[in-house]
Amino acid sequence: MTFEIDWNAAPQHIVAEIAGRAEQLATPCGDGAMVWHRWPGPSPSAPIVVLYHGGFGSWTHWLKAIPLLNKRFEVITADLPGLGDSANIAPPHTAESISTIVNHGLDRVLSPSGRCHLIGFSFGGIIAALSAVHLGERCLGFTAVGAAGFGSLHHIVEGLKMPRGDLSDAEIDAIHTENLHLLMLADTASIDPLALHLHRGNIERGRVRSRRISLSGALLETLPRITAPISGIWGALDATGGGAAAIAERRRIFQGHQPNCRFTVIVDAGHWIMYERPEPFVEAVFRNIGDR
Repeated sequence: MTFEIDWNAAPQHIVAEIAGRAEQLATPCGDGAMVWHRWPGPSPSAPIVVLYHGGFGSWTHWLKAIPLLNKRFEVITADLPGLGDSANIAPPHTAESISTIVNHGLDRVLSPSGRCHLIGFSFGGIIAALSAVHLGERCLGFTAVGAAGFGSLHHIVEGLKMPRGDLSDAEIDAIHTENLHLLMLADTASIDPLALHLHRGNIERGRVRSRRISLSGALLETLPRITAPISGIWGALDATGGGAAAIAERRRIFQGHQPNCRFTVIVDAGHWIMYERPEPFVEAVFRNIGDR
């Protein structure tokens, strides 16, 4: 099943239209459920991609990429524990405690012998890497997208603000617009009503403070344990990337583990690549996965 979306429609309508085409799944998470969405592929034999969003995010981080990916793949998205529509989990919140819940869910969402490609954005790159280790040979590939977990290579973005509850809607939107510019999107023209709607909704539902995990070296520690092919996609203007030299160092690290791995840097793209430049992002995913 493939579909086209009117991106000029109201943000709420766009989200409902894309969500409405998916099967919603639930797996155990704390005292409630972890929420997954599945869009069937164009054929029963279509390969599967599983997408993990970033910190203070949800499946909607992938909103613009889903219709494009769905032309070739079965697409599965996760709302990570304590984020989006998934239930809270007990502290302490660590990469290991979160990934344990996610991996148990992934085993239920996939068939017992099901294989998939894992793609993780930002904080979700750490969790996806741990899922790749968990799946072993059932993981066909792992792609990090502007991923966190690189320790000192991660550039800390200053000036971000959390809106107070006593502010007006307009004041809250102004703060989120500035945060989007500082952290997520390089081109201010990309900060449209849909981006603002998604970002504000995700922030308001975020209950897991993932920054400490993102600033750790968790991905660096996990990469050597992944036996599947690895690849990377970064925006050249990613605010967390630390500039061209730091992004090039990430490429060197990836290719130090797998010399032939694909590592794509997309020009004119910030941290939220798949929203700002969805077509070149998906083209890079297609190249990375190839015939695996």
